Amino acid sequence: MRIVISEFMSLDGIVQAPGGPDEDTDVGFAHGGWSHPFFDPEVVGGAFDDAMSNAEALLFGRRTWQTMAAAWPERAGDPFADRMNAIPKHVVSRTLHDDELTWANTTRIPGDNALSRIRQLRRTAGGDLLVMGSPTLVRALLREGLVDELRLMIMPVLLGGGKTIFPDDRARRALELVSTATSPTGVHVCTYRPAAK
Repeated sequence: MRIVISEFMSLDGIVQAPGGPDEDTDVGFAHGGWSHPFFDPEVVGGAFDDAMSNAEALLFGRRTWQTMAAAWPERAGDPFADRMNAIPKHVVSRTLHDDELTWANTTRIPGDNALSRIRQLRRTAGGDLLVMGSPTLVRALLREGLVDELRLMIMPVLLGGGKTIFPDDRARRALELVSTATSPTGVHVCTYRPAAK
């Protein structure tokens, strides 16, 4: 499976709380829901739909999984929501217990064993293992060289600080731009893959 990252991102690289005001207020983040003015169904929504259509399973960090698990089951009946609810899901967590995995088709990956288990998943045949949000997890995957594709929906807004997906280990990682599209709202949807060495 390929590991594909799909993120709503501000121009200054912030991915924190794009969906709503109370989604993630860590360190006083006060801009929750910042992506809404820039969403358009054709380009941005199309990129999201495309990522989901190629996904065989989803991979989340705990906080993103909890946010999604609280939102998607109640939207049953919508084709996209039905796909989100039916697809196999993996959540990396040191604190969640199996009896808390109330979102259908969710398997817990213990945090202490996460990278080893994710490497195993990556070696299996099949479609994409799609990661949305989950900045702590994505930083670890990028640091370990486990990301096969980055799909960034870069929105024309500066947020001045917040969570990012990029490792701060001063390592150089070259990427290749494989596709780009621009929405009427000024969003650049850019797909990157690791550059050949």
